[in-house]
Amino acid sequence: MRALAAFVVAGLVLPILGLSATSRVGAAETPSPSGRPNIVFILTDDLDATTYDPARFPALRDLMTSQGVTFSHFFVDDSLCCPSRASILRGQDVHNTGVLNNVLPTGGFERFHADGLESSTVATWLHAAGYRTGLFGKYLNGYPNTVSPRHVPPGWDRWVSPSGGNPYAEFHYLLNDNRRLVPHGRMPSDYLVDLLARKAVGFIKAEAGHPFFAYVAPYAPHQPATPAPRYADAFAGVHAPRPPSFDQRASADEPLWLRRRPPLSPAVLDYIDALYRRRLQDMLAIDDLLRDVVTTLQQTGQLDNTYIFLGSDNGFHLGEHRLPPGKETAYDEDIRVPLVVRGPGVPPGRTVGQLAMNVDLAPTFAALAGARTPPFVDGRSLVPLLGASTPAAWRRAALVEHYGLRRGHSPGPTTEPEKVFDPSAPVAPKEADDDAGYNRAGAARLGGPGRHSLDALNPFGISVPPYHALRTSRYLYVEYVHGGRQLYDTERDPYELDDIVASASSSLVAALRDRLHDLEHCGRQTCRREEDRPVTAHG
Repeated sequence: MRALAAFVVAGLVLPILGLSATSRVGAAETPSPSGRPNIVFILTDDLDATTYDPARFPALRDLMTSQGVTFSHFFVDDSLCCPSRASILRGQDVHNTGVLNNVLPTGGFERFHADGLESSTVATWLHAAGYRTGLFGKYLNGYPNTVSPRHVPPGWDRWVSPSGGNPYAEFHYLLNDNRRLVPHGRMPSDYLVDLLARKAVGFIKAEAGHPFFAYVAPYAPHQPATPAPRYADAFAGVHAPRPPSFDQRASADEPLWLRRRPPLSPAVLDYIDALYRRRLQDMLAIDDLLRDVVTTLQQTGQLDNTYIFLGSDNGFHLGEHRLPPGKETAYDEDIRVPLVVRGPGVPPGRTVGQLAMNVDLAPTFAALAGARTPPFVDGRSLVPLLGASTPAAWRRAALVEHYGLRRGHSPGPTTEPEKVFDPSAPVAPKEADDDAGYNRAGAARLGGPGRHSLDALNPFGISVPPYHALRTSRYLYVEYVHGGRQLYDTERDPYELDDIVASASSSLVAALRDRLHDLEHCGRQTCRREEDRPVTAHG
């Protein structure tokens, strides 16, 4: 068995200590001649901790959970795709990337690109350290608006990302394959999760013997949650979980936008169950993708020298707190997501309870690769948590941000009546009758910026007001920009049913408030310093 050792890259010595010997799948294998580990990062889209159920998915269970470390308290800094993904790429909190939402003027790929943030990401750091880098799948919401559909950001040696069409529906999309635009239609081989698996596997084979970083980002199980044709009948009759928070009526102390929520209608309940089944079906293709990646690493003799991370950009709620399907809230359903890691020196079957965040991923990849991280990085390496022992001092508080449509603006709660949804109707857009003709149309038909609105995929979606929140190992404290607060004791109340902001001691509320305000504008080392200080009630 091989333990983690020091990696020497570009004059940097990176000691990685205290990790036990690794568990292996299959026969003994040989490491990369460089001695540096490979890194595979599988980033799912909208996967919540409940839907991530290893008991339902054999590869997730046998190749990840039982073979590595599971982070039970892994949080995102914003439960919204683009801000979270920007934080993942840069290791920065949302208020420091400036990517506050999914669209212009304060978010989206367009903001990320216009502000020059592509010039320094985990891809450029690892590329500079001698790694071959590849992205396969979703980049940032809005890509490639404002640039050429052939645009490849700095730092990526291999680039496979949809530039048009409807990749969220898994079919009928235009693919930017290293600046070559390739239209895809409705053939089974066009199913996007499977295609990304094939492309990632090809990259792993091609880079055997050279350290690589593969960022694999399928659009599943994001709505409309289109399953692979082979799994369209899976999980028949399965209903979404009904935890104690399901369709829970808000108390009189809750903010107004929650108190206004009506009971979930029969149409919404049907939609929730139908969507949950489709999300599970979607995950079967992710299970296949993971199995293909691990099998290829094993066959090419690279598995024992490869770290595999599997996570999500944000969570997703399905009826909890009387909310129709969606995300963006500060509840654990939306901000707590799966993260499982396996690799050299990572003990199998272990659970880590320390607070970890999406801003930690980029510095973790850099630490494993021996790459330099810029001083703007707010996150920290998770390497100390990957071994058999854990550090005595660690993060005690995590900042969560949400800015709504734009900074300081909230559209308020929806006043539109519930719409009728037919659960027997397909959620995905209508398929073209002639796939060959669709493919022949090429970029002229697929490549324009006029993609359908994702808001239309959920007929019951509501807007969540902007807020800042503090998550500790025990408490969730939320302050809304336009007034209203929430406080939950997640140790005694794991489903976040009882808002105690009005009944908790004033010293506790003041301590949480002060720490939240300290973190709202932190940067660089100040973020880590404020996160590490104990949150102590005033005397």
